Amino acid sequence: MAKITLENLAHSYLPNPKSEDDFALKELNHDWVDGEAYALLGSSGCGKSTLLNIISGLLQPSKGRILFNDRDVTMAPTTERNIAQVFQFPVVYDTMTVRDNLAFPLRNRGADPSYIKERVQQIAAMIGMEATLDRKARGLTADAKQKISLGRGMVREDVNALLFDEPLTVIDPHMKWELRTQLKSLHHEFGHTMIYVTHDQTEALTFADKVVVMFDGRVVQMGTPQQLFETPEHTFVGYFIGSPGMNLLDAKVDGDTAVIAGTQISLGKGFGTPTGKTELGIRPEFTSLQFGNEGLPVTIKRVEDVGRHKIVRADFQGTEINIIAAEGESISPDMNRVVFDTAGINVYSDSWRVAPLVA
Repeated sequence: MAKITLENLAHSYLPNPKSEDDFALKELNHDWVDGEAYALLGSSGCGKSTLLNIISGLLQPSKGRILFNDRDVTMAPTTERNIAQVFQFPVVYDTMTVRDNLAFPLRNRGADPSYIKERVQQIAAMIGMEATLDRKARGLTADAKQKISLGRGMVREDVNALLFDEPLTVIDPHMKWELRTQLKSLHHEFGHTMIYVTHDQTEALTFADKVVVMFDGRVVQMGTPQQLFETPEHTFVGYFIGSPGMNLLDAKVDGDTAVIAGTQISLGKGFGTPTGKTELGIRPEFTSLQFGNEGLPVTIKRVEDVGRHKIVRADFQGTEINIIAAEGESISPDMNRVVFDTAGINVYSDSWRVAPLVA
C-alpha cells in the first residue's frame, strides 16, 4: 500500500507544448492517502486515463514527479511500482484455465502453492467463477473474461495500489452492482490504495471514499460524495453530479441578494460582489413550486414520475429549471413560481465557487 503524491504533474501528447491548452493533463498537486479508495470521474477525454497511466508507469509525464511513499517513481518502470492494473477490456491468457489465470501473478512471484490455492479459491468465490475454475479462458464471454481480469488484479495482497480503468464497461448491469460491492468489501478487508476510473457517477459515488472530478484536463474537486453534492467547487461538478444536475442561472450578486432577470432573490448569507461571469447554482432538491409572487416566475413543461419522487421540468425565460417534488406531492399547472431553499444556494464566479462571507 502506498501514499501517492502528484507533484507539479502535467502531460502533453505534443512534442513541444507551448501553452496550457496543449496539455491533456494540466498541472496538478495532490496527496492521495495510503489505503483510501478513490474514483477518477469525468467525461470522455478529460484526462482520467492519462493520469492513471502516469501513476501506473505506462506513460511518463511531460513535467513534474510522482512519488509512492515519498519515493520518486517518475521514471521507474511499471514492474518496479508494485501495482496491479485492470483495463477497460479484458486481458486474459486464453490458453490457460481460469484457475491458472488467477494464479499467474502469485506463481510469477514464487508464492507458496498452498497459499496460491487458497487465495485463488477466495478470489474465484468473490467474482462468482468457482464453477468455471478448470475451464480454459478461450470461449468464455467478454464479461466472464473481465471478471478473470478483475480477479487477477485483486489476487495479490501486497500491492502498493490497485488501478481500475473503467473495468465494468463490458459487464452486465446486475453483475456491475455485485462487483462494485465486492471491490468495496475487498478494500475494507485489505485496505489497498485503490484508484478507479469511470465516467459513471453511480459507480464513482458508491465505490469511493473520495471522488476526484476531472474536467478539461484538470482536477476541479476532490471530496466525499456529500461534499460534491452539497458544495460543488466548480459548475461542472454541480452539473455532472446528481440526476438531474444542478440548476445554473446567470445572476448579479450583491451581498446577500441576487438579481436574476429582474427578479430579486435572497441568498441567506453574504457573498460580497463577485466579478466575472456570476451564476447561482441550486440543486433540484433545494427547489419547490408554489403559487404567488415570491421566487422566479416559471411555466411547468412536464412532470416525470420516477417512482421515489417527481422531476418537474419548468421553463424560466428560455432556461430549464429542474425541481424535485415528493412522490405524493400534488403538482398543479397553475403553480407559477419556483422558490429556492437558501441552505442549498451556491454562488459561482467564472465557474468557480465563491465562499460565503463569515460574519
